[in-house]
Amino acid sequence: MRYAETGYNLEIDLSSGNIEKIETDPAITELHLGGLGTNARILWDRVPPETAPLSPENLLIFGTGLLAGTPAPGANRTIVTTYSPQTLLLAYSMMGGFWAPELKHAGYDKVIFSGRSPELVYLWINNDQVEIRDASHLQGKGVVETEELIKRELEDQDIQIASIGLAGENTVYYASIEHARSSASRAGIGAVMGSKNLKAVAVRGTKDINIAQPKKFIGLCNEVLDYIQWRAENPVKNVPPILAGLGSPQEMAIHDEAWHTTAFSWGNARYRRKGFWTEEVEEEWSNIQDSAVQRLISCYNCPMKCGAIIAYPSLELSKYMMKCYSKLTYVMGAMVDDLDFGFRIAGLAQGYGVDSYTAPQVMAFAIELYENGILTDEDLPDFPPDSEGRFFYLLEKIVHREGIGDVLANGVYWAARQIGKGAEAYDSNTIKKHEQIPIKLSMLNPIFFLLHSTGEKINITQIEGQLPQAPFPEKEDREEFVKDWIQAPSENIKDFFVKWEPRGEYAFPYFPDFQTACELVEWQETMHYIDDSTGICAGLSSFPIKPPYHIHNLPTLISAGSGLEVDKEKLWNKIVKRNRSLLRAINSRRGLRRKDDRPPEDHWKKRFPEHEAKLLDEYYKFKGWNEEGIPTRETLKSLDLDFVGEDLEKRGIYNHGQSEKES
Repeated sequence: MRYAETGYNLEIDLSSGNIEKIETDPAITELHLGGLGTNARILWDRVPPETAPLSPENLLIFGTGLLAGTPAPGANRTIVTTYSPQTLLLAYSMMGGFWAPELKHAGYDKVIFSGRSPELVYLWINNDQVEIRDASHLQGKGVVETEELIKRELEDQDIQIASIGLAGENTVYYASIEHARSSASRAGIGAVMGSKNLKAVAVRGTKDINIAQPKKFIGLCNEVLDYIQWRAENPVKNVPPILAGLGSPQEMAIHDEAWHTTAFSWGNARYRRKGFWTEEVEEEWSNIQDSAVQRLISCYNCPMKCGAIIAYPSLELSKYMMKCYSKLTYVMGAMVDDLDFGFRIAGLAQGYGVDSYTAPQVMAFAIELYENGILTDEDLPDFPPDSEGRFFYLLEKIVHREGIGDVLANGVYWAARQIGKGAEAYDSNTIKKHEQIPIKLSMLNPIFFLLHSTGEKINITQIEGQLPQAPFPEKEDREEFVKDWIQAPSENIKDFFVKWEPRGEYAFPYFPDFQTACELVEWQETMHYIDDSTGICAGLSSFPIKPPYHIHNLPTLISAGSGLEVDKEKLWNKIVKRNRSLLRAINSRRGLRRKDDRPPEDHWKKRFPEHEAKLLDEYYKFKGWNEEGIPTRETLKSLDLDFVGEDLEKRGIYNHGQSEKES
């Protein structure tokens, strides 16, 4: 009997229409857990590195985390994995809601799509009944309407659906996959879904999920719930309100947006408005938000309410879901002061299915090109004079791939190089061709330098966490903070935090030492990799400060749920390092090298090139990678990935940056 997982994947060949239920190898689960880990292993094994992201040969994998659908609070994540049309590297994006648990209850751990359907279709999974259905009547429909129509057609309101909108159908490079209470948005995975002529995946499941040690597992889950309640009553002090609690940043419930609006950049990631947040703005925005938010909502088996149902009559569309920073991305990108605009355009954009982080930056980039004469009235006929009108105009052009929108639909990096005429200079906020959080700060942060530069997610919000964004000014507060910091992995991390100060000997950029900087980065990475393989929400584990899940209780939880023998050493130094190294090797095989591991040039005003180069050197050594950032043969062999090293060597990837002894 398999525990926590079902032991079966669905294989869907969209070209032939063939559907197969495949039993999986439990040894792969022991090596990689599930979710991202096993998704990556499938991509390595089955998709050659020369495969074009939008070709039929690319795979699109909907994977559930190992603990998804179990009683573990917040274990509800779907991990969607493929190759990105935007970065040309591995793409993975997580979505919460109810889709992954429903798939587990239907009897499957993953749905793996290959090929390309000759016509637009959707997949219908109803326990053991699986069929590919015509979706011609859904063509051009928004994601909310698509969900409503499928539920009506199948006569079941409990079906869970993941779908694409017009942006996905038209393979916009930053198209998202949307689900009722979440989305998998980053790196253009919705475009891959669209390239396969796959409109939606609908699932209904009523089967049980087996737990290895039910009594012990439930006891551990209750401890997590007790801690969540305690943290609700004891928010973290000395941090912004949206970071004081658990879950995703609570922007649907909290009105105070001083941190985002004054610390993050506006426009094309250019301008900070340090004096923007006033009492008058807070009152006005609070009234708008209270009018828009109908109710707060949770994902499957989670006590947190991080999202909200937005009801906006002026949109002339159904209610939609919003969470986190997406409330502000369009407002700040357009440089407008009206939160009402943010709610209006976010609803429209979500219906089309575009990434709410990338899309506003692409639009701001286009406006900046227009204002500097690189784009003209010929490129943008009837371009509105106001920022709000321009954003609505550009959104329509992009999702329809009409005129200049056909170029902008490829994202800032590719659009800048297609447009030419100096447009490359306005590509100010991409890493590895992917738009980043628009935050520009003063002093180099060595920890975030490594996180930004080397993360395979290519997205800081999915690799940072647990550490306050800035040091507490008073040492007494820092000492108080670490007293109940049970989540810290070592005393060295606690010592770092107590010493860390805004200025002086123990301030950035030369503090902490290289070893501690690498340890801090690896800790944050490790927690995310655990979440992405177990399906636990980052909002209860890897992202917030002092979360209920941490490196000291997760091994026991995984063991009790899955029956695998897992302790801290095995989880951190074998499973996570194996998955981390595999992802790096996948990207190395697709061309990723040291020159790509760099943040935007203006991410910090004060840069230290020699120190940054040394940081990369030391981090690579710490990870067991060579000077090009490629995992060495020795490292891969120690992680039971010798076959990966053999492949890299055969392809000549070790010709540069690795000693003969290592290869």
